[in-house]
Amino acid sequence: MDNNENSTPTPAPAPAPAQNEKQKLVAGLLAIFLGWLGIHKFYLGYQKEAIIMLCVGIIGFLLCGIGTTIASIVGIIEGIIYLTKSDADFKATYVDNKKPWF
Repeated sequence: MDNNENSTPTPAPAPAPAQNEKQKLVAGLLAIFLGWLGIHKFYLGYQKEAIIMLCVGIIGFLLCGIGTTIASIVGIIEGIIYLTKSDADFKATYVDNKKPWF
């Protein structure tokens, strides 16, 4: 009897998540937790928009928090939008077409 007949097949390793899926997840989590600083914008390569959010967040923090609240709300909304889009839609909208806001 041949040893190969009795051996059980080993399961194939799980495929690693696609780069777009990782990028979407990281961008969404950064937007939700650090959105008021614009960190998710820096991560996606939107330098001008990131600096705007960073300035609004910091200046707003120094001036009673109104700007920070607005920047936080924008970050949370963008994070939810990022995480609810399909990988293909996320890539087409934010990576390929470079849509900076919402």
